[in-house]
Amino acid sequence: MMITLRTKRILVIVSFLISVLAIGTVLYFLFFRPLVEPLFVEEQEEIPVVTLPSSGTGTPTTITPTETTTSGLVEAEPIARGGLTETTVLTTSAVSYASLDQTKKGINFYNPEDGKFYTIDEDGNVVLLSSHQFPEAESVDWNMESDKAVIEFPDGTNIVYDFTTEQQVTLPSHWEDFQFSPVTDEIAAKSMGIDPDNRWLVITNANGTNVEAIEALGENGEKVDINWSPNDQVIAFADTSQQLTGSFDRQIILPVGKEGENFKGLTVEGFGFASLWSPNGKQLLYSVSGEYSNYEPLLWIVDATSSNMGENRRSLGLRTWIDKCTFASSTEIYCSVPQSLSANVGLQRELAKNIPDNLYKINLSTGQTSLIAIPATNTVINNPMVSADSSLLYYNNGLTGQLEFIRLR
Repeated sequence: MMITLRTKRILVIVSFLISVLAIGTVLYFLFFRPLVEPLFVEEQEEIPVVTLPSSGTGTPTTITPTETTTSGLVEAEPIARGGLTETTVLTTSAVSYASLDQTKKGINFYNPEDGKFYTIDEDGNVVLLSSHQFPEAESVDWNMESDKAVIEFPDGTNIVYDFTTEQQVTLPSHWEDFQFSPVTDEIAAKSMGIDPDNRWLVITNANGTNVEAIEALGENGEKVDINWSPNDQVIAFADTSQQLTGSFDRQIILPVGKEGENFKGLTVEGFGFASLWSPNGKQLLYSVSGEYSNYEPLLWIVDATSSNMGENRRSLGLRTWIDKCTFASSTEIYCSVPQSLSANVGLQRELAKNIPDNLYKINLSTGQTSLIAIPATNTVINNPMVSADSSLLYYNNGLTGQLEFIRLR
């Protein structure tokens, strides 16, 4: 049978449709048909629920003087009890040359921003001490009653200012390193003439009269540290003696008597001698850095009256500088101690200026040294001072320059 052209066309079209359907069916089963879930699921191993154990009752951590550790989130205490302790800021900006007033209930300070002196009274009020300005004061030392101050300026000008009468006296420009007597209104200073033969340790009245030469300085001005004793016998210490044999850093420090007395020298184990008198003048607290302490600063205490100068010397074990310590009484000392120090830092103190401090208390009667406060925020405690009732410890925060305090009781 003959297939006509029309029949061929029909067959081609039918074949094409069948092919399209076949291809579509294959594509559907390969890509678009939904997956059929199995009727039975293999049983899975049960995963146990783990319950964390309760924390239980905590045991307080005892912090020894050689460690400063805290565990977990510890709330700061308002009063120093050996752990994290709150600090209170007294000034909104950096201040300098703070000193307790006569009552030891208020505190005087210098504000470098406006060049004026202020006091904070016992009620926390900031009061202007004088309307006069003292721009760029670079050194200030207060008298025992905190109503007079000797002020040095960068241009060499030196004045004594009386905040009660608002009068001032000008002292010679070649005088330096002023310090008021702890018992009178006399002032000790170094008179540094151009000629070394005209350089003296001198004493004068606060009004600049009655100047008395005490000791020739010559070329040793930088080796003499003015530190007037409460018993009015010693006015300075001189590191001018020959080095002792047997140790590279063992030194003899010579007390300079107000009346020319020849006191027995102090043997110290290191360099950088700096000292602080006890309130009764019977003992001397000092710091030195030597081989004995890996050239870190170390505190020592020694008897220092005219009859027992240099006796009963002993290390207190705290590694810090003397200007970070203060006497609360003749038997109690508070010191801020850097949380970490490296070897030789006593010879390069600048390396430790931003290291946070902890606060320690030393009881000279019992010999006990104890950690009493870890500031809740990083704090560098400089120039510490204790209030009259020993309830507050004022200080200048070395990180901010602000005046702050910690409650001791």
